[in-house]
Amino acid sequence: MEKKELTFFERYPILKDILSLICFVIAIVLGTIVLNSYVFRSYNVVGVSMENTLHNNDRVIVNRLAVSAAHFMGQEYVPERGQVIVFVNGEADGPLTCGVDTSVRDQYIIKRVIAFPGERVVVKDGTLTVYNDEHPEGFLPDNDTRKSETDGPKASTSGEVDMIVPEGEIFVAGDNREGTHSYDSRYGLGTVPYCRIIGPVLLRLFPFNQIRLF
Repeated sequence: MEKKELTFFERYPILKDILSLICFVIAIVLGTIVLNSYVFRSYNVVGVSMENTLHNNDRVIVNRLAVSAAHFMGQEYVPERGQVIVFVNGEADGPLTCGVDTSVRDQYIIKRVIAFPGERVVVKDGTLTVYNDEHPEGFLPDNDTRKSETDGPKASTSGEVDMIVPEGEIFVAGDNREGTHSYDSRYGLGTVPYCRIIGPVLLRLFPFNQIRLF
């Protein structure tokens, strides 16, 4: 009987194992990159600007899929009023315009969506009011997002603001607006272009005893 000739990998099984391991590692790396870029991304909260809703060192998961789907359709992603979002800190690399050097340190900011293009935002006597065509007399957006004294914007909003939100941008604010705890559209940051939005916060993952959906 003619002896069957062994294949290369049958003669060198260790090479087959090594190649399989390399392919597995590459698949994991590529999968992680795709998930991180287009599906979900995680961030650590730094500072006290989102207290009491979020605290320093909280770990949150951001929904990138919503933004990716909008961009796939050739549209800008538009968040909902009251959502907590993460966006690129353009001030870390110059003017707040589209396109940023992703190597910039501390380039991400987390805030709550307050107002949209064409709406008037007024902060006076500790109260934040939004005026638009639907509410020409003005309304208090915090009333819809404050779930309790420990979840949502704090009762008082410091500062003096009276502005119209520019086209293609949104007005954002932290939940801790007493004094200058929050660097946001009231203090220095200005309004945020849609194109800088990373996505809405979906989940607080850490601390494990405070896991919650947004």
